[in-house]
Amino acid sequence: MDAAEERIRRTGYSGFSFREIAADVGVKSASVHYHFPTKEKLAAAVARRYTDRFLEAVDHQLAGGEDIVEAWRQVFRVALQRDGRMCLCGALGATSQDLSREVRDEVKRFFLLGIDKLTMAGLARNSALHVLAALEGAMLTANVLEDPSLFDKGTAALA
Repeated sequence: MDAAEERIRRTGYSGFSFREIAADVGVKSASVHYHFPTKEKLAAAVARRYTDRFLEAVDHQLAGGEDIVEAWRQVFRVALQRDGRMCLCGALGATSQDLSREVRDEVKRFFLLGIDKLTMAGLARNSALHVLAALEGAMLTANVLEDPSLFDKGTAALA
């Protein structure tokens, strides 16, 4: 799943195959198919795991005393700094119309849980939408322009 996540974050849903993932981890393609019979099942599982890990990281920031917006901002920043890649669900979401229902539902889950988490912490729904859109957009801009500092500049008004 790590190899699939890396490939999706680097090249998108259409940019990976079971053969490439198998080569990345040193197994036969049939081994990947054994655990995930279809590309859709694999991508959905990767998106679910990503969402769960992301939300755990936000909870960790909150436990450390960060307010909700700064917690989200920090988790996005760490992902950008650590591996210079897009948010997995943001990358998948950019092509959501081309995804199977199963994968699209997992991507929706990321965004819906994010909005819920932000609103449960006291933000109005429109503010929660603004925060999530600003974070995803700033990450996209920083990646496209190959300048991680643009993330902080693009999200400074959120702080």
